[in-house]
Amino acid sequence: MICSLKQKKDIWEFLALSKDIDEEIFSIIIEIFRKEKIQDCLGYLFNQENQKNLEIVILQIENLSLADKEKKLKVLRNNIKKITNIISLLKDHDFYKNDFSAEGKFLIRQDLIKKIQDEKKIIEFLKFLVRLTAIDEKFIQCGSNSLILLVEMKVILYKQSFENIRIKNTDLIGANFFKCNLNGSQFNNVDISGININGAQLFNCKWENLKINQLHKLEGHQGSVNSICFSPDGSKLASGGGSPYSGRDDSIRLWEVNTGRQLLQLDGHRDYIKSMCFSPDGITLASGSADKSICLWDVQTEKLKTKLYGHTSCVHSVCFSSDGNTLASGSADKSICLWDIQTEQIKTKFIGHTSCIRSICFSPDGTTLASGSDDKTILFWDVKTKKKKMKLNGHKSCVNSLCFSTDGITLASCSGSFSNSKDQCIRLWDVKTGQQKFKLDGHCMEVLSVCFCLGSHTLASCSADKSICLWDIKTGEQISKLVGHSDYVYTLCFSPDGTKLASGSGDKSIRLWDYKAGQQRFYQDGHSKSVQSVCFSPDGSTLATGGYDSSILLWDINSGKQKSKLNGHSGIVYSVCFSINGIILASCSSDSYICVWDVKKGQQKFKLNGHSSWVYSVCFSPDGTKIASGSSDKSIRLWDVKTGQQISKLLGHSQNVYSVFFSPNGTILASGSDDKTIRLWDVKKGQQQLQLDGHYSSVKSICISPDGTKLASGSGDKSICLWDIKTGQQISKLVGHSDYVRSVCFSPDGTQLASGSDDNSIRLWDVQQGQQKAKLEGHNGCVLSVSFSPDGTQLASGSDDKSIRLWDCIKQQQIQPSDKSQTDIVAQFKTSLFPNLSYEEGVSSNITILLIYKYPIFQAFGSLIFNGEFITHQGIDLKQLLSQSGGYVLQPQQKTILI
Repeated sequence: MICSLKQKKDIWEFLALSKDIDEEIFSIIIEIFRKEKIQDCLGYLFNQENQKNLEIVILQIENLSLADKEKKLKVLRNNIKKITNIISLLKDHDFYKNDFSAEGKFLIRQDLIKKIQDEKKIIEFLKFLVRLTAIDEKFIQCGSNSLILLVEMKVILYKQSFENIRIKNTDLIGANFFKCNLNGSQFNNVDISGININGAQLFNCKWENLKINQLHKLEGHQGSVNSICFSPDGSKLASGGGSPYSGRDDSIRLWEVNTGRQLLQLDGHRDYIKSMCFSPDGITLASGSADKSICLWDVQTEKLKTKLYGHTSCVHSVCFSSDGNTLASGSADKSICLWDIQTEQIKTKFIGHTSCIRSICFSPDGTTLASGSDDKTILFWDVKTKKKKMKLNGHKSCVNSLCFSTDGITLASCSGSFSNSKDQCIRLWDVKTGQQKFKLDGHCMEVLSVCFCLGSHTLASCSADKSICLWDIKTGEQISKLVGHSDYVYTLCFSPDGTKLASGSGDKSIRLWDYKAGQQRFYQDGHSKSVQSVCFSPDGSTLATGGYDSSILLWDINSGKQKSKLNGHSGIVYSVCFSINGIILASCSSDSYICVWDVKKGQQKFKLNGHSSWVYSVCFSPDGTKIASGSSDKSIRLWDVKTGQQISKLLGHSQNVYSVFFSPNGTILASGSDDKTIRLWDVKKGQQQLQLDGHYSSVKSICISPDGTKLASGSGDKSICLWDIKTGQQISKLVGHSDYVRSVCFSPDGTQLASGSDDNSIRLWDVQQGQQKAKLEGHNGCVLSVSFSPDGTQLASGSDDKSIRLWDCIKQQQIQPSDKSQTDIVAQFKTSLFPNLSYEEGVSSNITILLIYKYPIFQAFGSLIFNGEFITHQGIDLKQLLSQSGGYVLQPQQKTILI
């Protein structure tokens, strides 16, 4: 039921009363409640004697004079009275009793958030209500509602203690509990999709009836997972693997869905598996392979029943008819065969396509077979008359996959090829008329598979862009997007009961999803395409990012809130850079312009025009008077910040200039180019001083150390070189990345170097020793840009996966549990995990603090899990997911870690 306007006004008025309360009192009251084991908070506060005891305890904490005590006592009594009054008022309100995370309460929450988000004391009061759930069960719903408000406001919750909190009936999508103490917490009917519990303590928790879009990951294949199929009862999942590109694996594997356990492996094909399908009774599994054969397997006996030969090329698709008597197969030999399962003979062969057949699918009533081909057409075949019924034209590229809706009224098709990017879409067709109903655009690369959810209006699609999209076929609107795979997603399949979605990828894994979870807030901030550049403001409070989507976004570094969006470029924004005072931001783009922005006003001051092609890099001089820019027109230009006029043009490179960087004293400008060289220029004279040769491929990024003595360069040859600025001699070569090095950045003290690479990783290097210190993993795409915060405690990264990550780069102590027994568990973790290291060296640093992304991703790297329950509403134990996500699970009475 939606609250009335009066109720909306009332809840704000109640919360507004906390604006005058001294926020320090909240933690003191919680601690007193905890020590005295209070279970009725309101009853305790109403009792005059208890109030006096509370006052005495609080006054004893501080060493005050008699006069100050009298003054403090007056304030205390007033604060306690206000807290008691607010809680008493809340007790009869909808906020106290009902779930405020429901979709019908969205506008109410937004109205509240607008009023609350800048009220620090009200925010602290909401945190107080959350912590009261650990004391008094009557506050569970009220505290849960308070928590969703805090999460949606992106209030900083990380590195705090939330011991024993009890949360129910709410949505915590994207909540950030980084390095929090969540020991003893109880969650019931909570959506934790995209939650960040990196480095958190989770001892003796009871999390049940959870909703989370990402379930466990099934690993075992040695190559790409090309095909997956649920058994008719939904208890098992079959997968087929292999690829000429990603490793030889001609096996079929059968998995138990709820546990993720591999049940068996079937070997019989001599080349990679392209397609699989269970018979309607679940006894037989059919598989089609690049070895030109079809295998029929008895799932119960785990034996090969027979092998069908009839095609002269790769069998791309197999499909059983609804009665299980016929198997259809489509091949690269341009033919479709219909097989009699009893006789194991070809009944009919359909010829009509002029190129490879990628996908075939029976209509639900079994009367029609649809086929999709590299010839860009879809054909409908009459199974009974064996004649072609209809031809659908519309796709401009290969038709990769087909699927009929449950009612047989709609056919979904998808297209795209690695050599043709003209048509990367999904089309919905009216089966009766052959007319196109919708064209669905949402993927940015080839769409490889589509699948309808049984008995619903939901369609899933997967793509080479590594994502899965969910669509409402009634409206043609995208419902949500699932991300997590680190390579092409080749195949997907809904479970028969429609509760789960499985996906198979080139990253060799299968993922299980609760696709209905995590959908409620499909309106996160973030770039819609790759993040090309990241840069901290000099005071460390703001992060600027430039994207392939032509936008520049400014972020609050603590909360992850988007502060503003700067629009002005019409092409890819390759580089962003703050001036030394943080007042001005420069950006450059493939539109050949450099824009100069007033950060505070969010307005463009200048547009610098001079380059004749793409501008890849911009950099302010240390005194803030000049901007340097490097371009694909092979030139470097210097600009006057005050007037916007070009000062000089530096020529020397023979190819694209990818990176420019000023020395700390501003006298030298360094540049890196596609011509494999680094050049050092005298800024005043506009002349080249030195040329540094040593890379075997293009120089993608350069950075000069804070003391001005060294230069680091990252290259397409996968290496990083350190150079002596004065002599131009190479000091050392840092080798570790397995692909292009896109970005390098020195830490403010010059002792560390960070590098981002197309191998999806970030590496931290010890500059003096020339050794790798750490490898940061988390991005699912190329890392295009890295930047240290001014104090060196954090590292920002931007990626081809469209996300921005903020990494913790300092060793820190964990928040200590209040319970002595839990402190002992921490000690046990330290001993078991890192016998030769301190805990902080082992796991505490180099963890993602903050993920800025449009879609929620579950994170649990470095989390400590002991005992407890983590069960979804479908009965799936999430301990496997926690472990797969980088968490450490220590079982009672054991000293082994289940990873």
